[in-house]
Amino acid sequence: MHGDLEPVRRLWRAAWLRRLPLWVLGSLPWLALRMLPGLLAWIAWCMWDAVRLRQKVAHGWASWLDAAAPGMEDSSALLVEADTPLARMQRQRLLARLDAALDGPSVRRIMRPHIGAGLAWLLPWLALAASVWFFGQRPAATARAAAPVAAVAAKAPVLPQLIVTATPPAYTGAARTVGAPRDIALPEGGLVTWCLKNPEAVETTLELSDGRALKVGDKCATLTATESLFWRWRGARYTIKVTPDAPPVITIAQPAQMIQELKTGAATAAMALSVQDDYRVQRATLHLTLARGSGENIKFTDREMPLPASNNPRLRNWAKTWTLAELGMEPGDELYFFVRAVDNAARPHTVQSPTYTLRLPAPEVEDEEETSAMPVLVKPQSLRSQRQIIIDTEQLIADMKSTRMSADTVRERSETIAGDQGQLRRRYGQFLGEESSLFGGEEHEEHEARDGKMDVLHQFGHAHDEAENATLYDEGTKKILRRALTAMWEAEKALRAIAPKTALAPELKALVAIKELQQADRIYLHKTAFVPPPIKEEIRMTGDVVGAASYTRAQGESAEAVPAQLRELVTALSGEGALPALWTRTAHDWLRERLKDDEQRLAAQRAVQDVLDGCLRCRPVLRAWLRAGVVQAPVLLQAQPVTTTPFTRAWREGGNK
Repeated sequence: MHGDLEPVRRLWRAAWLRRLPLWVLGSLPWLALRMLPGLLAWIAWCMWDAVRLRQKVAHGWASWLDAAAPGMEDSSALLVEADTPLARMQRQRLLARLDAALDGPSVRRIMRPHIGAGLAWLLPWLALAASVWFFGQRPAATARAAAPVAAVAAKAPVLPQLIVTATPPAYTGAARTVGAPRDIALPEGGLVTWCLKNPEAVETTLELSDGRALKVGDKCATLTATESLFWRWRGARYTIKVTPDAPPVITIAQPAQMIQELKTGAATAAMALSVQDDYRVQRATLHLTLARGSGENIKFTDREMPLPASNNPRLRNWAKTWTLAELGMEPGDELYFFVRAVDNAARPHTVQSPTYTLRLPAPEVEDEEETSAMPVLVKPQSLRSQRQIIIDTEQLIADMKSTRMSADTVRERSETIAGDQGQLRRRYGQFLGEESSLFGGEEHEEHEARDGKMDVLHQFGHAHDEAENATLYDEGTKKILRRALTAMWEAEKALRAIAPKTALAPELKALVAIKELQQADRIYLHKTAFVPPPIKEEIRMTGDVVGAASYTRAQGESAEAVPAQLRELVTALSGEGALPALWTRTAHDWLRERLKDDEQRLAAQRAVQDVLDGCLRCRPVLRAWLRAGVVQAPVLLQAQPVTTTPFTRAWREGGNK
């Protein structure tokens, strides 16, 4: 291409510099008049002129150069194409002379006769700019004529334009969003703000689905999102979906079972767990309780250890292999541990995991040889305490809920706990003279007749709670003992019937009675049924009863399942007549209290708005939602004893005629 040659580029630059004053001068009038259309037209002409100049230079540069530079020897065309060896030799000679022939003054001298300054083109554009300026300076009659139109336009109301801002709670760390009216998903506790984009607009009203109305004008309207709802503006409905903050989730990977029995001689115990939250785990702690001892004399030692945070604030993973020395466990001890986690919500959620148990069995002890000389010192090998029986029962109930246990396994564990409860019942029963086989299979021997006479009392009965035994305990202690034994017996019956949940309550009752026996010297019971208020000495015997509390307790009143206002509203919704006064408040309160699902509550609130707008076909829908909130009613909530249909209405009207 010719444009790629060095001579062509130099000549084109010279032509461009020669026309530049014309292009600049032509734009000044339009800039002074601030006429954008005129300026754009002048720029378009300048571009056309530049293209035309480039084409002129591309076609005539060789002849211009030959005529103005004798040193080119009329061979400038060889710079473009040289086919023969002689032509190529001549081309090399011309290239060597090119710099001297095309210096600055020479190029300007070559372009002067062929490219003019173009001032003739400037005159028409100056005349056009002068005409535009002249007609623009005419008296402002047109402006005065247009003034009433502008005044009318100014008096017309400006339609409001809303800007909706959704600001999540600070603890979530989420960014706020700003935009036009739209559906919004927001965490619980977020803030929704409505503002006018054009403050000069008239005030507008937003209708909320819970019956409230918000005014948006000079001041913005705000709403704290506590439940899902929708708002209506200019006939369009927009939903605010509120997502409640989820509590932390605790997962314990090790141990795999809730009751883990370590092997005899074990030296370590592994724990692995994770705590996860939707935004941030604020605090997580591991609680350890070491139980040592047997019977009712069990000593508990508590420890609390914080779990370290990780790089991810939403997740905490923790694992450790403890040595039994670190845990302080010895043979025969049990370690109970659970995890408690708290998130960073505005109202923090505290979650606690199930309690896991690590058992380190005690070494087996060889049975000592029983002798008739020391029958009292021989005790059963495993006599469970009442507290341990309760723990085993609760564990059995939890395992039945969390895992699929076979019926045989449930029966075996329940009967084992029942056997422990029976042994403990007989242990305490001996203090009231009951039979006991706890000590080496002791049985009551038959009483032989004395002096040939049959002793019916000793042969067919047992005289245990008599004489000396009756003087060992006072009557109050015996009552507590009887209450404990009765509760143990009820628990044992329920356990043998494979009903551990039923047995839990009497087991707890028996434990309370046992603690009363152990701490009988510290028990103090109020003999009065209530605690009277303190007497003010300064008003005593004066007859002044101002501020005195009444001793009369208010009797509880039965709550009405279906309020009268709701029954009246449901009856009115079955027809086309007027609805009761303040019926929207009754409907909103009932739906907010009874419908907990967000989608159902929003659909019911839409029905309330539709009925409020005068939609007769929406009344059955609202009536159905109101009836759905009735969970337990003493009577059937029926709008009318007879259903009114279009056929029955037409039949009645036709009969009247």
